[in-house]
Amino acid sequence: MYAISLGDDGAELRPLEPWHAEEFLAHLERGREFINQYIPFGESAVDVTSARDALQRYADMRAADTASLHGLWLEGKLVGGVLFLNFDAANGNCEVGCWLEPAGTGRGLVTRAMRVLIDFAVERRGIHRVEWVASAGNRPSLNVARRLGMTQDGVRRESYPHRGVRHDLEVWSILAPEWRAARAGAAHSGH
Repeated sequence: MYAISLGDDGAELRPLEPWHAEEFLAHLERGREFINQYIPFGESAVDVTSARDALQRYADMRAADTASLHGLWLEGKLVGGVLFLNFDAANGNCEVGCWLEPAGTGRGLVTRAMRVLIDFAVERRGIHRVEWVASAGNRPSLNVARRLGMTQDGVRRESYPHRGVRHDLEVWSILAPEWRAARAGAAHSGH
């Protein structure tokens, strides 16, 4: 029904909703091993019904204003997404995250989409602190946090058990004044 263009390469950011269950499942099937290296995102979505259930959980959280999913489409094909988690407008805090199948990597899709999400959170919703949490081994994810101008707050050592390994989680964040200053700097430099 609506989409936000992320550039001239056919990339679009759109709501990812329960009616996308078949497309979401096909996307997960293409990228499951890659996506689930560091996070169990979509792990329970193994057929159309469970894929719809997963999307419905996020739709319910969106209705409660606590989380939301946003798909990334490249030339009309769902290749990943970005999301809000732990969205707490009252206290001005939220977490953001992402996932991609291999076909969506290396194009800056997540960075471009995340700029839209963070702008919305800061400018429209009054969010003060945007947090990014990723496994220390997930270099592509941590590189996005760096590109967005985030600061590493710390490491939660061996705090995340996934696939039989206890992963260190890196916590990164950007505060609203930092985001606005970075955006103003980018505007002045022509980026």
